[in-house]
Amino acid sequence: MFELFGDPQHSIADQTLRAYEHPDQWVNRLVLGDSLVVMNSLLHYEGLGGQVQMIYMDPPYGVRFGSNFQPFVRRRDVSHNDDADMTREPEMVKAYRDTWELGLHSYLTYMRDRLLLCRELLAPSGSIFVQISDENLHHVRELLDEVFGADNACGLIALTKAASQSSVLLPSVNDYLLWYAKSRSEVRYRQLFTPRPPIDTVTRRYICVEKPDGRIVDLSLKQKLGEDPIPEGRWLRLVALTSQTGSESTRVPYEFEGTVYRPPGTRGWSTNRAGLDNINRAGRMYGVGTTLNYKNYHDDFPYRQVVSLWDDIRSSGFGDDKLYVVQTQAEAVERCMLMTTDPGDLVLDPTCGSGTTAHVAEQWGRRWITIDTSRVPLALARQRLLTATFPYYQLRDEARGPAGGFVYVRKQNRRGEEVGGIVPHVTLKSIANNEPPGEEVLVDRPEPDNGIVRVTGAFTVEATIPTPVDWEGDGVTDSGAADAEAHGSFVDRMLEVLRKSPVLHVGGGKTVMLRSVRPPAKTLSLSAEAVVVNGNERPVAFVFGPENGALSQLAVHEALKEASLKGYAHLYAVGFAIQPDARLLVERSAEMGLPQATYVQATPDLMMGDLLKNMRSSQIFSVCGLPEVALRRRPDGKYQAELLGLDVFDPVAMKADHRPGGDVPAWFLDTDYNGLCFHVSQAFFPRTGAWDDLRRALRGEYDETVWDHLAGTTSAPFEAGDHGQVAVKVIDDRGNELLVVKILRDATT
Repeated sequence: MFELFGDPQHSIADQTLRAYEHPDQWVNRLVLGDSLVVMNSLLHYEGLGGQVQMIYMDPPYGVRFGSNFQPFVRRRDVSHNDDADMTREPEMVKAYRDTWELGLHSYLTYMRDRLLLCRELLAPSGSIFVQISDENLHHVRELLDEVFGADNACGLIALTKAASQSSVLLPSVNDYLLWYAKSRSEVRYRQLFTPRPPIDTVTRRYICVEKPDGRIVDLSLKQKLGEDPIPEGRWLRLVALTSQTGSESTRVPYEFEGTVYRPPGTRGWSTNRAGLDNINRAGRMYGVGTTLNYKNYHDDFPYRQVVSLWDDIRSSGFGDDKLYVVQTQAEAVERCMLMTTDPGDLVLDPTCGSGTTAHVAEQWGRRWITIDTSRVPLALARQRLLTATFPYYQLRDEARGPAGGFVYVRKQNRRGEEVGGIVPHVTLKSIANNEPPGEEVLVDRPEPDNGIVRVTGAFTVEATIPTPVDWEGDGVTDSGAADAEAHGSFVDRMLEVLRKSPVLHVGGGKTVMLRSVRPPAKTLSLSAEAVVVNGNERPVAFVFGPENGALSQLAVHEALKEASLKGYAHLYAVGFAIQPDARLLVERSAEMGLPQATYVQATPDLMMGDLLKNMRSSQIFSVCGLPEVALRRRPDGKYQAELLGLDVFDPVAMKADHRPGGDVPAWFLDTDYNGLCFHVSQAFFPRTGAWDDLRRALRGEYDETVWDHLAGTTSAPFEAGDHGQVAVKVIDDRGNELLVVKILRDATT
């Protein structure tokens, strides 16, 4: 049974589990990076200008640092101004400083720059939705008017949320969606409908029930309130058969059941005499006093149009369990998507969060790209997508995939109720003109194939890379994220910190003491040199990663080459974060004939500075190991990998903790790693209910031990691949990715 999850080439019960495929080998994308940089790339380098059908943007509602980020994968309770809840991701801290440095002015600049790119990415018929609270609603609306033009405003949608318990004055119970089109005259719009209850307003008159014997009972207020029983029968409303304006043909007297009725005052009948006769013959007339009424049965069309007040869904509160502190409500995104896109259209979300837009787009067969600055929401989104299941909606054209459209049919259940995606719409006009009823398509009710469980289609996880900069002007590019002057200032600050705290903590209570910390005399890639106390007196070298990014493979490689040429005994690569391939190079440097290297985690508190109330001076530099993975060869020739644990640096406790393998949020296995791109062959989510949806959807197709295995630390058996090596990627509590590569020939038995 484990073979289904252990071999990426195995057909995973083709008639049971399937995913939609889009034309031209399209692959959806999760991107880590600044949305401004990523959208610029999509526009200018990837040619996606004018191709995005919908953009859903849920930006920060305000300018508080802690309220905008969630630092942990498993904990979404975030307190503002609490040091323990501060994110330590370099990109997030930089984003905060750059975005909110000037308060509201920075916020509006942040929004304007991204909205300008959104406009260029949108298709001529495309739409953008911006979710915002009342705090900055007026500012954001002015920006949208400026960027898209006031004439392209399509609506202001109110979402109901739980009332604030801390409000001093009138509590706010609404968030808002601002809807703008690239061009209002060309905008794509699909009318949405929601079920209409027989009693939507208890104060409305003439809400009735027609009993089986034909008698009509006008319900009392107590019956409408549910305090008195309601008789069995067919729900209807009595609607006056008159209109506000009349003509000569509609102001005539009309006799019904021996009584002559006339439209009052200047009003006229809703139709002419022939139409009234047709309504009479259809049994739709009913007289009350001097008023002639039309019997509007509830089942004529038990739906109502969706309008701009969405009080039946909440933007926050007590719906599905949240994964992320500022998670968007899926129903709001779903309505926007169904209203303005068709299957196969491209949807963009520059504020990924927990991946709600991607999840909804996947459900409804839309292509998607989503972006976030933080690793935590991307880790949550990846888990959410990998373990999600969806109905398999039948396709009109299998060859075109979702772009060919879904199948909609008209069908009834045993009680005669319309349950399909096409429903009749009986109107007064159709009866008066003796025409067959019209039909409405409920776009949220395509025809499912209940024999197939649909899973998420292929998607990539990508990250933006800081532009290489030639700091020294000698033609050699170094890894960086700002400019040469800022880089030099950062190196000077790091040197000063290392002089004041010349201690490297290597775990187990052990330390490495340094002396004579100084910059190298002449260098291309190194940042500092020092001598280890009680060592062999050979100097060791340091390379500092960028202030606002991860230490790159190129920076480590250049530093190792220079350290080797100059005879340094050891290279310490110091950074706030490190790219997985750079970490791998550090671990394997000695095997390549280069000096032994060690990655040193600098406490992110160094770059937090004024954002923290307290900055601890101890354990500023700590050494953390890679995930501990055991690779075993089975008697049948197959292999198994087991995650034993990993060391995780805790920037709040200022220490490295060892975590057992079963205590990580997620880990993935590539059974044939090519050294360039990590392909997820097996996915595991220990100590979570991540696979529960898939388990319920398969209704006992697989033994319970399969699901225990997928939440465990041991992989399914797998065959050796062409490249002779496997890779294990571990996601820690802060969303960081740790990669370790194992050679198959080194496997134990």
